[in-house]
Order: sequence, then C-alpha cells, then structure tokens
Amino acid sequence: MIHVLIAEDHLMVRAGIRALLEKAGDIHIVGEAANGQEAVELVEKHVPDVLVMDIMMPRLNGIQAAENIRKLKLPTRILLLSMYSDEGLIYQALQSGVKGYVLKSSVSDELLWAVRAVAEGKTYLSSQVSEIMVENAVNPHTHGQDHDPLSNISPREKEILQLIAEEHTSSEIAKLLFISEKTVEKHRASLMEKLNVRNLAGLVRLAVKYHLVDSDS
Repeated sequence: MIHVLIAEDHLMVRAGIRALLEKAGDIHIVGEAANGQEAVELVEKHVPDVLVMDIMMPRLNGIQAAENIRKLKLPTRILLLSMYSDEGLIYQALQSGVKGYVLKSSVSDELLWAVRAVAEGKTYLSSQVSEIMVENAVNPHTHGQDHDPLSNISPREKEILQLIAEEHTSSEIAKLLFISEKTVEKHRASLMEKLNVRNLAGLVRLAVKYHLVDSDS
C-alpha cells in the first residue's frame, strides 16, 4: 500500500484528486493540506511515501515546501502538479528534490502511474515536460540569474515576497513567520533593492511573472 498526502488549496480539486487515487486500490490517503506550510507539517507528522502537491500553494508554494521537506531529511518523495510547463519552473522543481512533475491538464490515470513510479524512487515527468527537458539537453542554456531575478533572493525573502503578493500586511506576515514587523520591512526594502522595483505593485508583478504565486491570488 502506498501512503499518500495530498496538498492542494482548492477543496474541489483536492477532493477530485483524492477520489481518483482512492479508486486505485493500492493507495491510501493519510491526510490533506490546504497550503504549503501545512503540507510540510503534515509530512513531518505522517511521513507518507508520496506527497502529491500543487505547485501554486498559498503560504509556501510547492517548490518552497519541497525545499523545506528536503531539509528535514525525510524519505517522503514529492510529486508536483502544475498548470505550467515553463522550463525554468521545471528546473527549479527538480533542483528542490522533486521526483515527479505532472501537468494538471493531463491528470487522470497518468497521476496513478506517476504516484506509483515516484513511490518506487523513480522520476516521473509528463510527456510534454520530458520533451522540454530533452530539448534543453540538446540545446542547453544557463538557468541562472539572468533568466530569473528571484534567484538573487534568499529563501526567507522569497517566502516574504509570496506573502506580500498574497496581500498579507506586514503585521500579518510578522505573525505568520514569528518575526517583528521591523524585520519584515527590512526584508521588503531588500527585495525592492535586489529586484530593482520601486513599489509593492512591482514586487507583485514579479511574483506573478515568475510563478511564485498564481495570477488570481
């Protein structure tokens, strides 16, 4: 039996994923998370074989959550679901230790194959994602700071940028991260300087452009 945790912020989508996986017979759902931080906490609590997680999650996105789980050195393998086939995003996901990357447009029986493959320690990529990675192998180019300005910022700054883009106030961010408002303001100023923007709207545009948050967040 494969023990799976589902992390997805949309209740109906999460219910659909659960129904699909439970029909398989060889998959047991140990819990559900509605945001990235909750996913990290539940993985630490339940240590499932596989975490099936949406890449666009509030509080921590899928890649940030994956990085946090990797630091915990737990055996849980991570399968990301995404609407995006951007090469840079795929590369970030694989760099963060993710074992599977499945496009939401193809979620059906493919999700079952992906969960089983990832549970066995294999890497599973949707066919369209695989084609992108093969193309990059044939015609490589650098995945660096020139392509993604967010690579210049620290994990904590990225977390704060996401919360800013999700319209949390400095006070709310301070409470969520257990830091002072003054520290939040320092991070915000640092973000504006590093990303070369003059206001919060500029920060939010970058967060959306580079898929740190979804465009309808």
